[in-house]
Amino acid sequence: MAGTWNVYVVATFVSIAGLFFGLDTGAIGPVTVMPQFLDKFGKFRNEAIQGALVATILFSASTASFFSGALSDRISRRRTIMLGALVAGIGSALEAGSNKLGMLVVGRLVAGAGEGIFLGPCGVYLIEISPPKVRGQITTILQLFITIGICSGYFICYGSVKIASSFSWRLPFIIQTCVAFTLAAGMERLPYSPRWLLQVGRTEEAWQVMEMLDRHSAEQEKAEILARQNAGTYDATLKETFREGTTRWRTLLGIFLMGMQQLSGIDAVLYFAPLVFRQAGLDSQEASFLASGISGIVLVVVTIPAQLFLMDRWGRRPASIWGGLTMGICMLVIGSLYASGGAKSTAGKWTIIALIYVFVVAFSVTWAITLKLFIIEVQPNRTRAIASSLSHSSNWIVNMCVALTTPLFLSKSASGPYFLFAACLLLTTVVCILYVPETLGKSLTEVDEVWNERTSKTHDLFARLGHKRRFEDREAPIELLTVNSDEIRRQGSIA
Repeated sequence: MAGTWNVYVVATFVSIAGLFFGLDTGAIGPVTVMPQFLDKFGKFRNEAIQGALVATILFSASTASFFSGALSDRISRRRTIMLGALVAGIGSALEAGSNKLGMLVVGRLVAGAGEGIFLGPCGVYLIEISPPKVRGQITTILQLFITIGICSGYFICYGSVKIASSFSWRLPFIIQTCVAFTLAAGMERLPYSPRWLLQVGRTEEAWQVMEMLDRHSAEQEKAEILARQNAGTYDATLKETFREGTTRWRTLLGIFLMGMQQLSGIDAVLYFAPLVFRQAGLDSQEASFLASGISGIVLVVVTIPAQLFLMDRWGRRPASIWGGLTMGICMLVIGSLYASGGAKSTAGKWTIIALIYVFVVAFSVTWAITLKLFIIEVQPNRTRAIASSLSHSSNWIVNMCVALTTPLFLSKSASGPYFLFAACLLLTTVVCILYVPETLGKSLTEVDEVWNERTSKTHDLFARLGHKRRFEDREAPIELLTVNSDEIRRQGSIA
């Protein structure tokens, strides 16, 4: 029990990174519509500039995330997280102290760079320290802290908006600064990732860390790792990640899934919750802020049972498929209500609000956890850090595009964004059906086997469909010839 307890303690502290990310996600939308903020930065009153302010942090995050994998391979997951937290804390401090527009933008760029540096390695670190049987629970702690941060960000703003001074919008950034520096200060006391230790040749230290974190499955993990090392594996470069067939397709799948996670529309809802709820019919500022806070509570409440019961029982594959279908239907119905004019009625407005909450619940218990977990689990050990950083870069870049365009898109078309998100959700669901294998309970070595089995089934399906089509194409002229011959004989008998 001591070993299992240790891994939960380590994972909980590392997941403070998610708390920082969630606090910014939950607070930035409400902050940009606070009267005190608008009095200070009046130029942000139109939708395009509001989106640009939110997206500033995502631009630097996507850039930094691209390099975070190689950095974590070089200096370790632990020190990369520590460095990123330090940078993010400095950025948040600049935001909190902003008196000029330029200082605010620089602060968000610096904070975003920190997020991009630490968030991807956090997921890799949690995967690599987790025993296979509880990997879902361990990695879900990060998502739980993200949802707690989002909820806290909403309600911090709900309370601070009543403060008459500029402290109302500075307070959320001050809290983020404290969280980031706490993470940076504590990371030095945590163990290195055992997989990273093996990569750099510190084998004995790696075995010690594995035994400390999980005494029960450590021997099995050792045997699998040694077998893989004896087979001549080595760390891949970025070029080799895309040059080799099996690693290339796994990396591309991770990039696709993490990008489409943002095109589900979740951050359009989270970043601009007050705007979304106001458009749905909650006209007052207080009501839209409160509805945003309630959505944050929903995120936390549903993530807890997902962490304790679903992720290590339900499985990655069914969660990905059914989650995508549920969210796609929600977005499709919301778009249809806006397009048909049904949103103007009282029943239509409340239906939209209810479906937004259903969407948030479905995302929180499925894609929020399973996709982030899967894209790291499915990668071979030697490409995991690089592939994870590329996937998170995709996530940040698409997130930035969503943040930039959502306010303007909603102002031009009430239904358009929801139809776009529905199409992306349903497309991704089809991809999950075809290519996402079940990795529940598998060691990181066994994942290779289920990946090969899943891709073989999909290739066989396409081969059968292609063969059937070619067969039908060959049969068509024969059938046409038969019909023409019968017609000629019939006409001849009539004559």
